[in-house]
Amino acid sequence: MDMTHQEKSNAIREKMKEAGVDAYIIPSSDPHMSEYVPDRYKCIQFASGFSGSAGTLVITPDFAGLWADFRYFEQATQQLAGSGYELVRLKVQHTPEYIAWLGEKLAEESVVAFDYQLMSMVLGEEIKTALATHHINIRHLDLMAEIWQSRPALPTAPAVLLPEKDCGQTFNSKLSALRVALTEHQANVHVISSLDDLAWLFNIRGNDVSYNPVVLCYALITINEVTLYLNHQKLSPADVNLLAERGVKLKEYHEINADIQQLENGTILLDGKRTSYQFLTQLSSTVQVIRETNPVVGFKAIKNAVEIAHIRAAMVSDGVALTRFFKWLEENLGKIRITEWSASQKIKAFRERGKNFAGISFASIAGYGPHAALPHYAPDEINHLELLPQGLFLLDSGGHYFYGTTDITRTVPLGETTDEEKRDYTLVLSALIFGTAAKFPKGTRGYQLDGICRQQLWQQGINYGHGTGHGVGYYLNVHEGPQNIGPSNAAVAIDPGMLTSIEPGIYRPGKHGVRIENLVLTVTGETTFFGEFLQFETVTLAYIDTSMIQKEWLLPEQINWLNAYNQLVYDRLKQELTDEEASWLAEKCKAI
Repeated sequence: MDMTHQEKSNAIREKMKEAGVDAYIIPSSDPHMSEYVPDRYKCIQFASGFSGSAGTLVITPDFAGLWADFRYFEQATQQLAGSGYELVRLKVQHTPEYIAWLGEKLAEESVVAFDYQLMSMVLGEEIKTALATHHINIRHLDLMAEIWQSRPALPTAPAVLLPEKDCGQTFNSKLSALRVALTEHQANVHVISSLDDLAWLFNIRGNDVSYNPVVLCYALITINEVTLYLNHQKLSPADVNLLAERGVKLKEYHEINADIQQLENGTILLDGKRTSYQFLTQLSSTVQVIRETNPVVGFKAIKNAVEIAHIRAAMVSDGVALTRFFKWLEENLGKIRITEWSASQKIKAFRERGKNFAGISFASIAGYGPHAALPHYAPDEINHLELLPQGLFLLDSGGHYFYGTTDITRTVPLGETTDEEKRDYTLVLSALIFGTAAKFPKGTRGYQLDGICRQQLWQQGINYGHGTGHGVGYYLNVHEGPQNIGPSNAAVAIDPGMLTSIEPGIYRPGKHGVRIENLVLTVTGETTFFGEFLQFETVTLAYIDTSMIQKEWLLPEQINWLNAYNQLVYDRLKQELTDEEASWLAEKCKAI
């Protein structure tokens, strides 16, 4: 019989007591610091029942808590009920506030343990340094291995090498660029753990992680050799031969640990955010560590001409699916029972019918009424609302295609709407257009563009708690760095070739939520006496609803932008639609 979550926390405490541990930390990551993790590493869900993608459990003899940010407050409150765990609400998103809490609560000479392979280098070192000031020690301990009796095995799904003609760059040319970067950093060894960076570098894709087309692997790269660590059975004999022809030595996935321990007298480049703390602790003291962002992160963010062409094609397929979905929704609402869950399944079905579909890029956020006020709400088969012919429906969804990745949000009225809903919708649309239409000097960072998007909302005393935009991969992770558009001062410019989302929102808890999101490609604008300027090209192709717009909240040039965008959507999609579908879309895209 399966243990309850209370019994699991008690079992963890027993193991802590046996090991002489005063607090145990369970993060939400895997050994690759992934956002979405294989079932084997869903340790928080196993221990507490919380299924969100971000959070941290901390267990002491008399307390068990989940530290999570505002995106998960309602979900965590529901899922933790009766589990023995309490929700600790983060004041600042992505901040490890539990570290200070441990420093205050634990006595000197206490021991805090966690599985080193599930903590990033940066975070592991921060925990060690901060707790040392309180004379608290840390220790490696994997308690999940001891109490998780039916723990899932590592995934065995096949992997494949993409045709290099569809990648726009060969593995060898990517490797050459990486080695140049290593030389510039005066490093002769580099270990890569982050799965999307490995997928891009080796032109390899897999199905080991939900929503991300990646394969579990590592790479150890020197100036003369390349070793790829993965389960050999994942690859076809033809792909194994291709890798050998490219000079790649294959080793089994787990052998990376022994090889890292055997490194001596070298200079190794490690990405502190994307490398596990365990690797750092395994290195010989004779190895010099250079802490720098993995150069592949920057390479991958700049899409080449081949990638951009495929992305454009993916947007057409996605736009057709969304057109068919919203037409179906409008024509069937009130005639058949439609719920948030069935709607999320329906948009998936429409995408599956389209060209070159390869899977959804994240769990669809389908929120009706008050659920739309939860930025990361996702319905399931049990917990969902029925869609009624009134109020607002928010759909944030995306797909993977051969080859391209999409992420789009649309908010639509299902019937009668209030003046407040219409105003909020128009203000969010205004914020989207402000950001999308921005022209900015080369070197501009995301936080500067974030302020441009939010300005009209701020003037009305309105704000939203999430970032305005994130990078998106090329048939890869829907959330990709290094760029972002948000309030934090990330030292990354928004450069030509970057694919980024713009997704402002307004959320009124218990009432409604509005978000509109497009993906934009950074392109060269004009060069003046004052320097080179950049701008955005919107690549997402799905109509923006105009029926709720209060035109007094939009500038004339914003209305012109909206009319031109909707016309572009119609022109790009009409050839892929039936006459009836094209006629319906033409009505939705009429100028206002």
